[in-house]
Amino acid sequence: MLVRGGTTKAKAKSRHPELPRGKRTVTSFDVARLARVSRTTVSFVMNDVADAKISAVTRARVLKAARELGYFPNASGKALARRKTENIALVYTRSYHHIACHSILLRLIDGLMQVAHRRNLRLMIDAVDEGTSGNNILKLARANHIDGLVMLEPRTDDQQLLALARDHFPVVLIGTLPGTDLCSIDIDNTEAAYGAVEHLITTGHSRIGCITNAPPQFTAATARLAGYQRALHSRGIPFRPSLVRFGNFNPESGYAAMQSMLKEKKPPTAVFVASDTVALGSLRAIAEQGLRIPQDIAVFGFDDIVDSLYTSPPLSTVRFDVEEHGRRSAEILYDLMNGNLRAPHHETTPFQLVLRASSSTGGRVPRTHRPHASSSNWKKTQSEEVYS
Repeated sequence: MLVRGGTTKAKAKSRHPELPRGKRTVTSFDVARLARVSRTTVSFVMNDVADAKISAVTRARVLKAARELGYFPNASGKALARRKTENIALVYTRSYHHIACHSILLRLIDGLMQVAHRRNLRLMIDAVDEGTSGNNILKLARANHIDGLVMLEPRTDDQQLLALARDHFPVVLIGTLPGTDLCSIDIDNTEAAYGAVEHLITTGHSRIGCITNAPPQFTAATARLAGYQRALHSRGIPFRPSLVRFGNFNPESGYAAMQSMLKEKKPPTAVFVASDTVALGSLRAIAEQGLRIPQDIAVFGFDDIVDSLYTSPPLSTVRFDVEEHGRRSAEILYDLMNGNLRAPHHETTPFQLVLRASSSTGGRVPRTHRPHASSSNWKKTQSEEVYS
């Protein structure tokens, strides 16, 4: 013991009679000597090497010695022995300034962390700016820094992701990437968008605009746009490209898109905005033009972020369990890394349409026109109607 500011030092005491006097750091050599086994045996036991032929008695003796000495294996050595890092990564291709606008990211991380802690994994998080060059994702995987990867919102032109698919590296997409055998989890974005636009049609709108959540390189954007188009087609409403704008994840893009759309010779009477975050900017643009929501223009969002309940008026939206996407993507990845699952494996989770004041004319939607009326669960509160 060293007393700061003084000169008195107490002699270091051995932490265990088997340790040399004054020694402070316990090593595998100390455990091996106490357990009367080789250091290799200690390494196999402490790192839980699956194919090591260690008897139950010897294993118990090594673990008992490690507990008595307070020994914990070095992380690098453990990774080397098991040929695993016990690291997984969540990666998303966004410009760095978009991170603050990612309203569902924390909920997603929460779900991932629940599984990571339970499975004794460490979660790394990285944003790969789509505007930069380089092979950051490939370097992360091929340099053995991680055992598996969760990719959020994949792009159709992501060559690094396609290369990992060819390498058979464990990857799980939160989203989909057609034409690959990568595992994935997602909602049916096309069906969800279809339901949202169908609701706008049943409330009397036929001139309906669409602002996507992202540029067309992102698969979720194209899927939601396809749902919008399918809903129009199913009701015999012509698709008007002049009423489509592409958002870019943030409110600024929604603001600019709505400003542009309202300048059309015949502006829409309703708009499907495929992201609540993007819709926040759209609502601002509408208000600045002195238009009333929903009397002059109805708005339907997507994602059910917290802010959607507190806009004026509250925003109709598509709700799904973001935390469950995080949990399931981590579980799928864990099974993939440990050989308990083979790609491809795809899971589709349910969604709900949440009808609030931004898309309602004040009257109830006839049951025959309610989304998924024939098979849905329906509940109503003071501020919203929810359809599953």
